[in-house]
Amino acid sequence: MEITLQDYSIHIGELNHVLIDYFEAHQVSQVFVIVDENTKEHCLPLLGFEGMPKFQLITIKAGEQHKNISTCTKIWDRLIETGADRKAIVINLGGGVIGDMGGFTAASYKRGIRFIQIPTTLLSQVDASVGGKLGIDYNEVKNAVGLFKNPEAVLIQPTFLQTLSYRELRSGFAEVIKHALIADADQWKRLLGVKDLIAIDYKDLIHHSVSIKKQIVEEDPFEYGIRKKLNFGHTIGHAIESFYLNAEQPLLHGEAIAWGMAAESYLSIQQTGLNEADFNEIFNYLHDLYQLKPIPSTGFQELLNVMKNDKKNSFGKINFTTLKSPGISLVNQEISPSDISNAILAINTRLS
Repeated sequence: MEITLQDYSIHIGELNHVLIDYFEAHQVSQVFVIVDENTKEHCLPLLGFEGMPKFQLITIKAGEQHKNISTCTKIWDRLIETGADRKAIVINLGGGVIGDMGGFTAASYKRGIRFIQIPTTLLSQVDASVGGKLGIDYNEVKNAVGLFKNPEAVLIQPTFLQTLSYRELRSGFAEVIKHALIADADQWKRLLGVKDLIAIDYKDLIHHSVSIKKQIVEEDPFEYGIRKKLNFGHTIGHAIESFYLNAEQPLLHGEAIAWGMAAESYLSIQQTGLNEADFNEIFNYLHDLYQLKPIPSTGFQELLNVMKNDKKNSFGKINFTTLKSPGISLVNQEISPSDISNAILAINTRLS
């Protein structure tokens, strides 16, 4: 399967021949493959580099806590030490952390060298690798530093999903749910029937989810308007993810976003008229799948402080994407800190 955007393509399926075709058609001085210890062990052997140019491996530590300027410095150091020039190319083989950070380091090295995204998690395959958003976390604010730069290509091989734990697979599925809730009511109804995340035809599911994101990204590549729909669940979700980042058991991205979607669906009742029956259906589905846990009330102010730094904000107001109904979403919804706290409290009450 292939999905074509304005200046790059997304390939879904076996990838070796696509890489070989790329290197036959493009002059490249050096090839760097960025991995973490997990993708080095489990995904690199599945890719198959037969017929490709010799490459140099750059291994970084796995985890959101390493998506920072310190890790970027190590990558830049390696590129400089090996004499990488502007004809070099970086292949990011990993999840959202590697895609965001590897793309960011490539796009900023010598004012930009080429990179290819090869996402290995469901989260990155359906969301993070598509649309050219790159960046790192800074001062415990997710994606506080970054830029927009499209890759040469996005290559999605569904067999990588077999290397994931169930928890990682479930984390990525949150973005599939998000795409349905913001843009496709029929798909949302289909997802309600999904109880077993293992027995899914992910090739078709990925294609459908990426197609939704492609349509939104092409209409608004730099997130001035409609692209903010993709942030549904993420204003509160990112704050929750940051809150638990240094906890004994950090939440995965999708687990935090599931909580965020529940809370932002609650906000949608008052803000944009979401039907309570639809809210209950959304909440129950998310709770059944993710076993949501209450947020400590002592953390509410910390969550609000993080939300105040959200990139969608303007003029000091906290902006949300909310639902009018499943499949119909609205952007730039200004919501007060007291209403946000009340929404988190309301979800907490349901979980108690």
